[in-house]
Amino acid sequence: MPATARRLVRKMRGGAQAHLIEADDGRFYVVKFRNNPQGRRILINEWFGGFMLRYLGIACAEPAIVDIGREFLRDYPETAIQLGRQTIPPEPGWHFGSVYPGHPDRVAVYDFIPDALLAKVENLHEFIGMLAFDKWTGNADARQSVFVRARVRDYAPEATTHPLRVGFVSIMIDHGYIFNGPHWDFMDSAATGMYFRPGVYHSVRGWETFQPWLDRIVAFPEEVVDDALRQLPPAWLNGDADLLLRLLERLMERRKRVPDMIAGCFRSHLNPFPHWLDAAV
Repeated sequence: MPATARRLVRKMRGGAQAHLIEADDGRFYVVKFRNNPQGRRILINEWFGGFMLRYLGIACAEPAIVDIGREFLRDYPETAIQLGRQTIPPEPGWHFGSVYPGHPDRVAVYDFIPDALLAKVENLHEFIGMLAFDKWTGNADARQSVFVRARVRDYAPEATTHPLRVGFVSIMIDHGYIFNGPHWDFMDSAATGMYFRPGVYHSVRGWETFQPWLDRIVAFPEEVVDDALRQLPPAWLNGDADLLLRLLERLMERRKRVPDMIAGCFRSHLNPFPHWLDAAV
C-alpha cells in the first residue's frame, strides 16, 4: 500500500522539481509528481531502476509510492510545479517516492564530500557496479549519488565489518534518465552514465573488478522486472503499456552486451580506468 503524504518539508533541487514530504508511516520521501516537467515516464524509470539495483546489491534509495490527497494540497498550496510564470499543483493520486535516509533534521545528507572523505566511503566500489548498470540501462544523464554517515551494514549488508560500525556510505539516487529519460530508447555513449569524479573508477584493474555486478546483470532474472511491472501503478502508464513491454524486452536483450559497452568506455578518449591495461573481451 502507498504511504500517504502528511507534511511538506521543502522543495528539492533538480529538473523534476521533486518535493521532500513526510508520510503517515513516519518516513520521509523525495516525491516526483506524475505531472513533473520531465514527464510521467520518469516515474516509471525510477521505479524500475530501484527494483533492479536492489537485486544487484547496490545501495540505492528505496522506491515507493506516495499518495498525494486533496486535503494535503489544500493544506500545503506551495506543493507545486513551476513552469515559467505558471504554478501548477500536482495531480491528486499516486506519485513516485524514494525513501530519504532518516529524519532530515537529524541526518546530514551530502551531495559532495572532499576527496579525503570520498576515498574512505565504505561502499565506494559500488560506483563500478553502478557504471555497468547505467551502461546496460542507457542512462543518458551523469550518475547521481548522495553520501550519509550511517551504520555500514544498513547499506552494505555484505560488508565484513562490525555490525555497529559507522562510516560514510554512498546511496545511488535519481534514475529518471535511464532508458534515455522520457524517450524510452537506449542512447549508447561512452560519456553518459559516469560519475563526475572519475577517481571512483581508478581501482579497476580488470574484468574481475566489475564482479559480482557484471555476472548479475548478464544473467539478470526476468522475474525481477516482472515483479516491478506487477506493482507499477497503472495510472503512470497512461496508454504506454505496450511500449513499456517492448522497452523491457530490449533491455533484457542488452544484458550480454554490457561487457562490450564497458570496453567502449576503456577505448574512448575519456577512459576512466587508467590502471586497466587491457579491456579485451
